[in-house]
Order: sequence, then C-alpha cells, then structure tokens
Amino acid sequence: MTTLPRPRPAAELSADDARRMALRAQGLLGAPDRRSGVRGVLRHLGAVQLDTISVLARSHELIPYARLGAVGRKAVDGAYWTDGHSFEYWSHAACILPVEEWPHFAFRRRAYRNRPQWYHELKDGAYDAVIKQLRAEGPLTATDLGGAKNRGEWWDWSQSKVAVERALMYGEVVCTERRGWKRVYDLAERAIPDAVLHDDLDDRECLRRLVRLAGQALGVGTRADIADYHRLKGEQVDAVIADSGLVPVEVEGWGKPAWAAPEALAGEPRGRHRTTLLSPFDSLIWDRARTERIFGFTHRLEAYVPKPKRVHGYFAMPLLSGGRLLGRVDPAREGKTLVARQVSLVAPKAARPLAEALREAAQWVGCDAVRIERAQSPAQAEAVTAELARLGA
Repeated sequence: MTTLPRPRPAAELSADDARRMALRAQGLLGAPDRRSGVRGVLRHLGAVQLDTISVLARSHELIPYARLGAVGRKAVDGAYWTDGHSFEYWSHAACILPVEEWPHFAFRRRAYRNRPQWYHELKDGAYDAVIKQLRAEGPLTATDLGGAKNRGEWWDWSQSKVAVERALMYGEVVCTERRGWKRVYDLAERAIPDAVLHDDLDDRECLRRLVRLAGQALGVGTRADIADYHRLKGEQVDAVIADSGLVPVEVEGWGKPAWAAPEALAGEPRGRHRTTLLSPFDSLIWDRARTERIFGFTHRLEAYVPKPKRVHGYFAMPLLSGGRLLGRVDPAREGKTLVARQVSLVAPKAARPLAEALREAAQWVGCDAVRIERAQSPAQAEAVTAELARLGA
C-alpha cells in the first residue's frame, strides 16, 4: 500500500482547541439555530443515524433534542419527512440525509448496481413487479408490497422485500419516511426534486464533496475520522483530500495528520455549552476511537451485550456538560417516571448537570418524576437524588 506524504500543517491546535471545534461543528457549542430548527440540524450535520432502539425516544429524535432542547417529537418527524426535505440511505449507517445530498451518493448507487453477488437471490420478474406496483399505487411499505418476510427466520425476506431493498440501493426507489418504523418506499423520480435527481457527478467528485462535508461536520478530524463519517474507505479519502478544501493541521496529542474545515479555523469557538444526554448514535460520539481521543471518554453501546456482562446498562447515554463528557446514565420509563437504571459519573461535580439533564429529558418525554435506581456508588446516587430534589424533579 502506498503511503501518502504527510501534509505540512497550516496550523497547530491544542487538544482543547480541537475539542471545542468539534463541539461547535456539531452544534453543541454556541447559541442553537432555533429558526432553522430540525431541518437546520440535519443540514448542518449532513447525516442523522437511524436505529430501532427506543428508550427515551428513537435516536433520530434525540439528535435534534440534544441541540435544540425540547422540540416536540411529532414536530421532529414532520420536519424530517414532509415536503421532500430528506431521504434515507446508507451513509454512516442507515441515515436520514438532506435531499440536496442525493447527487453525492451516486458513487455508492453505481457500486451497488455493479455488485456481482448478493446475499438474497432475486427471481426473474420480481424487481420489475415492485417497480410497476409503486408506479401504479404510490408510496408503499414492504407490507403493502406483499409482505416483508417469508415464514422462515427474520432474515428470510420475501421476494418483494428483496426487490424493493435492491431498488433502494440502486437509487430507483427511495425511502421517503418511516411509518410505524417501517420504511415507506416511492419511486425516486417522483420523490426526489428534479434539480438533484441525477447521477451526473463522477465518483471522484462525489467523494470530494462528501469528504469536505464530513470535515465541516467534524470541525477537525483525522483521515479515519473523516472516512468514518459517511463510511468511506481510507484510500477514497486519500484520493481527494488535497482537493477537498480542508486544511491540514496538527493537533496536540493526536499523533496523526488531521484536517480542519476553514470555517472552523476562522475564529475561536465560543458560546454556551449545552448540558444534555446524548444518544450513543449521536455523530459527536458515534466514532468510539475519536470520542476517546477528544474527550478521554471510553463508551460502548451495551444493548447487544448479555445482561450479566453489562457495565453501564442497556442504552447508556453519555452526559455532555461544559464541553466534557462527565458520565453516563441508562434511562427507562415507568409510567410517568423517568428511571435512571444505572448512573456512572466521572466526578462528584457531575451530579448537578446530570440532575438537570434528567429533569429536562423527563419533561420532554412527558414524565413528571425522576428516580435513581442504581449508581456506581451510594454517594453518587445520594448526590444526584439531592440535586433532583433541589430542582423539584
């Protein structure tokens, strides 16, 4: 493998500079853009990850909540899925993406169209039948198309499900919303505005734009950080980074080449820090290696870890306050009570911000009480409970 020459840094950044740049780029430092709302958050981040787990709320609801505060949950879904402002596609994972990014994923659609083998076989005529049905009947779920599964295991998709997912990957079909957590499919020619409905960009230009957008969303990042944002390959980043407009920088303690968005370097990141609970799928922390490098905080989603082996809980949400990650809490709801099943704090001073974050989250999801079930130590439980009492929660 050819090793590219290390770029000469145009700026040297302290670890704190990089941390604050990342927070500002992610919309978690400075005044929130409430006028642009949820759609502004989506455009700013470029990708909002979807996930099936719902504890306080689903992850795509938690992302704007962390930045804007208690946005109505119905308003969040409406902002994403009405008036053709977004679509779902494979980016960092299954993500909601701003509709203007449709052309940037032409390289991925072409790769899928040229893929020689698939896990699921597709019978002759099945693909055309799905396209014909969508054309005739309008937006449909997999159930509407004839059912998502056969009678076997969960991965035993029906032919209509195989066909429509293949068409989604190819870009002939687009997911325009989630209804009861089911994808709603429509023809791309009908759902995507004409101005962006094209695959005119060649692969290099798609990659150049995505690398630039990833750098803007991160503020500053290494090659691996930038690649991970839209799940590009390292060599794809290498091929376009010099033409992306990102600026090579050196970050104290990182020990790796890094690049920053010019706008992130334009002024010192200042403003109010948000105190909030973060979804484990939030783009500030979805890259575990980056999270540890920037915040000195090791986090792992334990939802898929056997219960006896969990350390911090099923859906532990990191606590962000003062621009630092100060602990985590595994929340649940019992009627009108928000229950902190497991609390883990890095320092006693984190008790108050955790109490504030829990109270705000409880109010957002319609709970009128907060209870601490278990903590890393009795002292932590007592401290957080006392702070909650002071806040009237």
